[in-house]
Amino acid sequence: MSKTDISVVIPLLNEAESLPELHEWIVRVMKSNNYSYEVIFIDDGSTDNSWEVINTLSIKDSNVKGIRFRRNYGKSAALNVGFEACVGNVVITMDADLQDSPDEIPELYNLITKEGFHLISGWKQKRYDPISKTIPTKLFNWATRKMSGIYLHDFNCGLKAYHHEVVKSIEVYGEMHRYIPVIAKWAGFKKIGEKVVQHRERKYGTTKFGLERFINGFLDLLSIMFVSKFGKKPMHLFGALGTLMFIIGFGITVYLGAYKLYHLYIHEPARLITEQPVFYLALTTMIIGTLLFIAGFLGELIARNSPTRNLYLIKEKIGV
Repeated sequence: MSKTDISVVIPLLNEAESLPELHEWIVRVMKSNNYSYEVIFIDDGSTDNSWEVINTLSIKDSNVKGIRFRRNYGKSAALNVGFEACVGNVVITMDADLQDSPDEIPELYNLITKEGFHLISGWKQKRYDPISKTIPTKLFNWATRKMSGIYLHDFNCGLKAYHHEVVKSIEVYGEMHRYIPVIAKWAGFKKIGEKVVQHRERKYGTTKFGLERFINGFLDLLSIMFVSKFGKKPMHLFGALGTLMFIIGFGITVYLGAYKLYHLYIHEPARLITEQPVFYLALTTMIIGTLLFIAGFLGELIARNSPTRNLYLIKEKIGV
């Protein structure tokens, strides 16, 4: 068991202005509650002086650590690397733009340590975002609830708390940070709850997310549901679908052959099998079914013999 109570993992991109204020706020909360802690800033390829600010903070506070990517990989990559580096018994994630309040940390910590939750997701019940962002967000949260069976109001809230075992057991890749509760449930951590948290107006800078995130979010939802069900057993999908298509195509072909033989037997004229368009549809169905079965077989071999690896080019580290 780690001797550190809390690890705060903060992914960021060009947030130099907010970092000193955020750090001061976190330290104030930690000291007032006598928590041992670490703060890990993940600089996701910032082009401002965010890394210089992190370096300065680490000199003033030995609990501050930093990881700097050579380029922008996205929030999922930043969280994944932060999860690998953290040592706290409870891991808190939050955004660096001061829209998440560190004052929520004590209650989040208690829900994990005293109430036994594996994961607590923040719910920004009152948001200070434009309607162009809130309506699509509600749509995606509704779709995720229906498809995953996890009834949270705000899957994409950056303020979350995790038991140490959760972050060490999951892998966040691509753009899957929106669906970490789904990934955690898939990994066997089923005690997932939520807490209403304060959402503050952005004080510095501008949002780093555009409209394309909603398209990516929908595709990521389909991807995570597919991977969660068939990632380790692709033959169950492709093999079953391929076998079904082959049987359908083969059955049609047998019927056409029997139909032809029957008419020859009773000495009645009948069209050639190769003159009937349905024969070629049946043949195509059998070929596609065979290819799907082979794809499932190859996918099964790959899944069993190729461990998942994500490689990120890290430029610098501080204290990690």
